[in-house]
Amino acid sequence: MAESLQADRTGTLYVVATPIGNLADISARAIEVLGAVDRIVAEDTRHSRKLLQHYALQTPMTALHEHNERELAPQLVEQLLQGASLAVISDAGTPLISDPGYTLVRLARAAGVRVIPVPGPSALTCALSGSGLPTDRFVFEGFLPAKRTARRHRLQQLAGESRTLVFYESSHRILAALQDMQAAFGAGRRAVIARELTKQFETIRGDTLAALRQWVAADPDQQKGEFVVLVQGVEAPEGDTVTADAEQLLRWLLEELPIKKAAKLAARITGINKRTLYDRALQLKQPD
Repeated sequence: MAESLQADRTGTLYVVATPIGNLADISARAIEVLGAVDRIVAEDTRHSRKLLQHYALQTPMTALHEHNERELAPQLVEQLLQGASLAVISDAGTPLISDPGYTLVRLARAAGVRVIPVPGPSALTCALSGSGLPTDRFVFEGFLPAKRTARRHRLQQLAGESRTLVFYESSHRILAALQDMQAAFGAGRRAVIARELTKQFETIRGDTLAALRQWVAADPDQQKGEFVVLVQGVEAPEGDTVTADAEQLLRWLLEELPIKKAAKLAARITGINKRTLYDRALQLKQPD
């Protein structure tokens, strides 16, 4: 490995995954790369310094975050073109997954710089693997919009999704996000909260969205830390039955579209027969 790393040093950008909590989760390859490159490009140098000190690494660091990446990335690419070897890391997990680094990697590849990923921890895959929800097909949505109106709109767009939905969420928005998910997907939709993964107070709990929201609201300790929220997708309908989730989707569509268009779009999203949905839409539009 050491010979290979030395041979790849010129003009190489390494994208290195780091632990999401437990420092023992870092790979031997990641430690070797971080110790051998000319400079580490870190989301927060103060945070990453703890990791480097733990493994007795003294590689110099430069901060790269959402506020300076557009300005700094071209300068870093120039360093790469001049023969420097750089490693980009985030505060935790795999860089670029809801973290900075995209602009740097894109510009580096466009300039012909070799980009080598060094895989490892990711809260996304960690949560999926322990959730008990379907993992063969899933959608990663990252962080939902901070403003309630935009957040609710995005969730409504996902209401008919059949794949497992995966979200990141912060401690100060977790209750509001769960409330909006319940409104968009239905109180009975199955979901999993994965909190503080690989850390001392790791919690992975599955239940309905309504029950999870009540559980989090009742325990202030469960409102702390970093969250991954996973929501089971809409189950495949049996025959031509209009499921509760499909009817909720149809109601939303009818607020904006004529009956025929709403039924056609709902059929495309859910797989339910268009005629069945059209008949149900007619019933829903009848005055009480």
